[in-house]
Amino acid sequence: MDRRQIFAGNWKMFKTGDEAEKLIKALINGLNVKSGREYVVFPPATVLSRVSALCADTPLRTGAQNMFHENQGAFTGEISPLMVKDCGASFILIGHSERRHIFHETDDDVNIKVKSALANGLEPMVCVGELLLERESGETEKVLEAQVKGAFAGLKPEDMSRISIAYEPVWAIGTGKVATPEMAEEAHGVIRGLIKTLFGVETAEIIPVLYGGSVKPDNISGLYTRENIDGVLVGGASLEEDSFLKIINI
Repeated sequence: MDRRQIFAGNWKMFKTGDEAEKLIKALINGLNVKSGREYVVFPPATVLSRVSALCADTPLRTGAQNMFHENQGAFTGEISPLMVKDCGASFILIGHSERRHIFHETDDDVNIKVKSALANGLEPMVCVGELLLERESGETEKVLEAQVKGAFAGLKPEDMSRISIAYEPVWAIGTGKVATPEMAEEAHGVIRGLIKTLFGVETAEIIPVLYGGSVKPDNISGLYTRENIDGVLVGGASLEEDSFLKIINI
């Protein structure tokens, strides 16, 4: 079975409603759809409904950047999986490094969100990745093992068919640095090996593992040609139509 190929853009805390509409229309007009490839954008929650409506009946799908694990309740400032679905989104980004390191989300937090997302019919895109100090200390595999095992604790192989993983070395996010294709491929191989150990060969073969971390038009070719890299999660370069289209139309 061929693995899903996913090209996604995380807009983070950028784009007002009008700015988002302008970008989405440009992406729709400029998208060169390729068979077997999925396209996803993760806009801020404030414009998610508007962006989802614009993407309806197009190849673009939408996701939320974060959610709380409860369906409803007295959780001021949070949004629930039901609200994400009501906005027209089908994906949910979970465990992004900025959620982990700025907002101190733990592997347990990631795990409970993954389970909630699956229970509510959303597709989790789960982020993992090491800090620069951890890489320089030779702890990349140790960090990835802890994050993968923590994120997917208690899940079954059939649950994993609805999940994608984004490897994002924290030291390469927004820094202009990027893991070499060889470094990225090695980390992706580690992740796929962990999935094989936890859920079996078949699950490891079909789960998409994306690369994220200063992805740009000038480095996408070297990354996407690697065996274990099944697409990309783009940050800054997804905020401008020209750069994002050059990446997703490769």
